[in-house]
Parts: sequence; C-alpha cells; structure tokens
Amino acid sequence: MPAHPTVADVAAKLDHAVLKPQATEADLAAAVAMCRSREVGCLCVRPVDVAAAARQLAGSGVVVASVVGFPHGGHRSDVKAFEAARAIADGARELDMVMNVGAFLSGHTGLVQSDIAAVVAEAKVAEEPVLVKVILETCLLSLDQVAAASLLAEEAGADYVKTSTGFAAHGATPEAVVTMLETVGGRLGVKASGGIRTWTEAVRYLEMGCGRIGVGDAATILDGATAAQQRPSSEAY
Repeated sequence: MPAHPTVADVAAKLDHAVLKPQATEADLAAAVAMCRSREVGCLCVRPVDVAAAARQLAGSGVVVASVVGFPHGGHRSDVKAFEAARAIADGARELDMVMNVGAFLSGHTGLVQSDIAAVVAEAKVAEEPVLVKVILETCLLSLDQVAAASLLAEEAGADYVKTSTGFAAHGATPEAVVTMLETVGGRLGVKASGGIRTWTEAVRYLEMGCGRIGVGDAATILDGATAAQQRPSSEAY
C-alpha cells in the first residue's frame, strides 16, 4: 500500500458486502452500480444473489464473491462444498467461507481443517482461479486460538484468513489482525472485516498489511477520503 493511498488504491482493496437477510433485488442493483462506478475490487453477496451479481457486473473489473456456510459455519462439510461449487458455477470467483467455530473450540482440529479443505477442493477444480477466504470469527477466539485457526486455514490450502462475518458481537480488531499477520502474513492474505466504517479505519488496516478490507458501505468510506486527507498529519489517525 502506498504511503499516501489514493481513493482508487483503497477502492481496489475493498470487498463491499450485501449480506443482510432483508437485502432486496434493488439493494443488489444499487450495490452493483456503486461498485462499477467507484471501481470497488469485489462485491460479496449471498449465494442466492451470485448469478445476478455476476451477470450485472459482466465486463467490469469488479469480482463477485459468495459467502459459504454463512453466517455461523455450522453447515456440514459436504453442504459447504456443494454451496461452493454452485457459487462458482453461478459466477463467483472468490469464496468467503465460515470456519466451523464450534468444532474448533471443541478441539476437533482435524474436522475443521478437512471442512476448509472441502471448499478449497472445489475452488481448485474450477476452470478459472477462485480464491478461498476463511472467516475465523475472531471475537469468539483468544489470540492464541486466532493464530491456531489461521494455521489450520493455511494447512487446508486457503488463500486468505478473515476476521469476521459482521454478524457476531464485534468485528475486526488491531490485535486480532496483528496476530493473523504475524502467523500467516506473507503466505496467506489477511482480510479485516466487521465494523470498519471510515476511511481512516480502512487505511489503517491496509497499512498494517491487510490485503483486503470487508465493508458494508464502500461509498461512505471512499467519500471520507477528502476530509481525512485535509486534516493535519498529526490528526490523521
């Protein structure tokens, strides 16, 4: 990330999410239009919306991501794999899957790793490259557990580890992100997600080393660049 990132630099790293249960076709269309016009890197949608999002974004530079096992991660592994395969067939080029948190906290690390690997396997057989990001739901874990879960994701072949779904108690924290970066950074990407609502927050996580930022309102974050950049440097963060 450049020392003084431009709006375009940050937009390319944003994953704009439309995942709320009440989201309508009109909400999806508005998100598509915003992502196109602002050149947001990725639009992350519910599985049922992947085909429509891919169709509406055809010819743009915006990548479509689908969630898998969302939001709690408690789906069976074969169901997650099927969900991943269908999302890829519908046009998803990235998969944000939720780790089986309950199994992890119960000590079933082999099950957790194979659960992730089942989704990774679907990505690897896709005709076009598909990234897999594993959502750890870090607010439910200690920092030691965040590190251990990050290593499981790596061993299972994932491309990214991600902090949060945005549906738990809270989202990304600097402490969790630092732990993830120190554990797998340089080998896997790290995505900070959940509760990131301002330009300042987004840039801070990018400068820490995150490759992606998950947000629910990319336009507001990008519109906040001007005000943030006009502050004295001592007040920037």
